[in-house]
Amino acid sequence: MTKPARKRLRREDWLAAAEAVLAEHGAEALKAEPLARHMQTTKGSFYWHFRDVPDLHAQLLTRWEAAATAATEAAIAEPGSAAARLRALAQALADPGPGRVTEAAIRAWAATDAAARDAVGRIDTARRAALQALLQETGISNPEMAQIIHAAALGMTLLDDTAAARRAAIGSLVDLVLALR
Repeated sequence: MTKPARKRLRREDWLAAAEAVLAEHGAEALKAEPLARHMQTTKGSFYWHFRDVPDLHAQLLTRWEAAATAATEAAIAEPGSAAARLRALAQALADPGPGRVTEAAIRAWAATDAAARDAVGRIDTARRAALQALLQETGISNPEMAQIIHAAALGMTLLDDTAAARRAAIGSLVDLVLALR
């Protein structure tokens, strides 16, 4: 009797598995052997797709940055007024959906890893710039407001509230800021 053919793993499969392992076990588990065990394959498959573990780390961070950038751009590209787009962006930050666990894990990783810290810094800078631009469109030029909305949205991702509760709360904060105009 022959064994069923195994599905050939792709780099994308490894990166998705690395995200899951990062979310569940933290950055210290992002090594070739534990990942291979998690995927029920050999380390050879890992090294077929990545030069080494730092290469995996770099690609994982690049993947996260691309997804975070796309989510920010999608929120600010929504139709409507600057106030509506500001609210949409703040709500997307407070409720990042399935990437919520990954973002929290990336931020925890950033506490001990310079490359992760740099990636988080770039995303945070871009998000605050987008928030600030939208605030300016509404007539609010105080840059601290962008920082306050960003910090509140990030904090909400740590709460065990429902997505709807997080979105409603950050929406109320945006409405309050807009009322200050």
